[in-house]
Amino acid sequence: MGDVFEQAEKVLGREKRIRMSYTNYMIHKFAETYKIGKPEGYIYLKQYGGLDFIREHWWALHVDNQLHSVRSVFKICQKNGGYLV
Repeated sequence: MGDVFEQAEKVLGREKRIRMSYTNYMIHKFAETYKIGKPEGYIYLKQYGGLDFIREHWWALHVDNQLHSVRSVFKICQKNGGYLV
């Protein structure tokens, strides 16, 4: 298993691997927080700009409280027309 991570780090670089891991984590936490499935969470975040926001601001988001980070992403999606019922 260690070989896979070493190869990924060589190919993608450490920062890209961390950013990808954090993006996946945020999709999971977003879906969990708003009680939707991960596929629906991904589609919602992609459609309303949440994924772009996470990718652009991951460094600041990952040091903040996870609930605040999820809410920040949700607010961005709302500003872009996304509403969860």
